[in-house]
Amino acid sequence: MNKYNIDEVLEMAVQTERLGYQFYTSMAEKFKNDKALVDLFSTLASKERNHEKVFTDLKNMVTKSGTDPVEWQEVSNYMRAFVESEFFLGRGKSLPSMDHIKSVKDAVKFAMGFEKETLLYFLALRGVVREKEMVDEVVNEEKSHIMWLAAFKI
Repeated sequence: MNKYNIDEVLEMAVQTERLGYQFYTSMAEKFKNDKALVDLFSTLASKERNHEKVFTDLKNMVTKSGTDPVEWQEVSNYMRAFVESEFFLGRGKSLPSMDHIKSVKDAVKFAMGFEKETLLYFLALRGVVREKEMVDEVVNEEKSHIMWLAAFKI
């Protein structure tokens, strides 16, 4: 059984934001004939880039402190379940094939699922770091992503 330290968990958060950026830029290109969708996916892609920076900064801060949070073993097992789930990051730690996304409905459904999974991950992460305000900022944005996507749900 793999055991993750806080540095690895934060690196997964960084990778998740990179994957979100890739997904949203791909969807903006795929639906380039729909200005509203291009605007939505481009905005979400931009926000994923900002989140990547927040988690990179948080990782650097936590790495400097060099200590794992209290009760890390229990949290590590919980975070491990997320990290290893097929939906969250997949076997190859990359987005699954997007060949199945043929419509706006497919794209929005996948994006909402991804945003919900990352939101749960970040809420768990928030519980174990001292820098809660940094994570809160991203959590609030993830919630707004879900609301934006809900407006496009068909």
